[in-house]
Amino acid sequence: MIQQIATYFSENGSEWLRMVADHLAISGMALALALVIAVPLGAICSGRAWSERLATGAAGILRVIPSLAILIICVPYLGVGTLPAVVALAILAVPPILINTAVALRSVPADIVEAALGMGMGPVRLWLTIKAPLAFPLAFSGVRTAASEVIASATLAAYIGAGGLGVLIYSGLGALRNDLLWIGGISVAALSLLVNQALALVQRRIRSHDRAGSPNR
Repeated sequence: MIQQIATYFSENGSEWLRMVADHLAISGMALALALVIAVPLGAICSGRAWSERLATGAAGILRVIPSLAILIICVPYLGVGTLPAVVALAILAVPPILINTAVALRSVPADIVEAALGMGMGPVRLWLTIKAPLAFPLAFSGVRTAASEVIASATLAAYIGAGGLGVLIYSGLGALRNDLLWIGGISVAALSLLVNQALALVQRRIRSHDRAGSPNR
């Protein structure tokens, strides 16, 4: 098995790098689309308790729908290739981002907001200096969760010709080659872990920057 894996990388290393790049590209586009949709919706829903419950309930329903089912539903309308894969993965990524954004903004202490308003702070400055920094840790954890789910589910993109590391897994299943299955599975798991750790580093850097800029520090 180890010899087969080594042989694959020696003969197909550039192809493997291309599949990693395709996997990251599809996942990145899906995550970006989900952020554009989920963050504003989360901010809107955080203003009212009933809207937050409605949004989190709808998002919870989306979370239990298998990603393959979403992908299959998209294909008749969007065809095959990258577009339906990105749309399906974005739908998968919306719930954790939406839920965490809404909950994070609702969790900002009301007395702090009232004090800021009492000092004459405008809406834009209130968002940038009070709400966004305080809500960021919990909201960003939703992004990390979504990123991990998207990278893991992006293997299904190969099913409709969008490429990525899923090509290795499907090829391994079709050819009964365990080496391809191991390479594909471990590559996806490692990629998910690396992206999660990279986002964790970004989160720590931003939080440390916020603390350094705090007047109470």
